[in-house]
Amino acid sequence: MANQLQLILGGARSGKSRTAEQRVADSGLNKIYLATATAGDGEMSARIKKHQADRDGHWQLLEEPLGLAQTLREQSRVDNCILVDCLTLWLSNCLHYNCWPEQRQALLDSVEQLPGAVIFVTNEVGQGIVPMGELTRQFVDEAGFLHQRLAAVCDRVTMVIAGLAQELKVPAQ
Repeated sequence: MANQLQLILGGARSGKSRTAEQRVADSGLNKIYLATATAGDGEMSARIKKHQADRDGHWQLLEEPLGLAQTLREQSRVDNCILVDCLTLWLSNCLHYNCWPEQRQALLDSVEQLPGAVIFVTNEVGQGIVPMGELTRQFVDEAGFLHQRLAAVCDRVTMVIAGLAQELKVPAQ
């Protein structure tokens, strides 16, 4: 896989996960799905089950709602392509458990050192109105700052809208 680090952004139900899954499949590497979601209610459980049913049986599934950097360091190898889905759920989990600054810094400190391919999926949440609540504003701000930092170090950055991938950054030739 030519692109070691990719960031795929999009809104809810934009097709970003499907785009990422196809890129992992096209890589020819071992397919690892690193899920950050937790099933806190019936609706989220149904979403998780749908995502799992949509993938073929050749994926290794890892679930890590908080320690993303540590799991990436443990699983990243040159023959693996890891799909992280999704960063905004991970951010939400970390804010809830009051470990965001440490976990964010751990990811940013390690991401460029990972030997394998990683595709990050995340929700673009900064294009709407400014949220009213303090925690919601913090979430939007932190997501935006994280996306900027990752976009700077990723080889490829893609925005997915209505199932259409728009390349924002392509690898240097």
